[in-house]
Amino acid sequence: MMLKPDAIERGLVGRILARLEAKGLKIVALKMVRLDRALAEHHYAPHKGKDFYEPLIRFVTSGPMVLTVLDGKGSVAVVRKMMGATFGPAAEPGTIRGDFGMSNRFNLVHGSDSPETAAREIALFFRPEELIDWQPAAWPWTYDFSTGEPV
Repeated sequence: MMLKPDAIERGLVGRILARLEAKGLKIVALKMVRLDRALAEHHYAPHKGKDFYEPLIRFVTSGPMVLTVLDGKGSVAVVRKMMGATFGPAAEPGTIRGDFGMSNRFNLVHGSDSPETAAREIALFFRPEELIDWQPAAWPWTYDFSTGEPV
């Protein structure tokens, strides 16, 4: 997940991350960066040529961002649901964008749309040694591990 410059400037990083942790996701990597244009263009290459591409590149390179890797059962789908609809005014209350977003352009966060995309994006922004494998003490109270896998 990426917390975009508007989330940083509005002081929402802690509140957003707290929601994700409270849901039961664990943070396995976290860092603040300022994307240069080349990296932003590489990340958003599938959108090149679309009318929102250039404004998006300007936006994500306009200030610092917080990048995080989250883990948990179904983490990609869970994060997508918690983010809410792309445009803040249309996002459901209770979602990140629904509670904090008012703009159609400044939408606070980016989340991978599939596990395959997540793997590509993680490799783009994090070195393998930056991913910390750990077990939260609360996970036995978050998931049922009686079968060996989280349920």
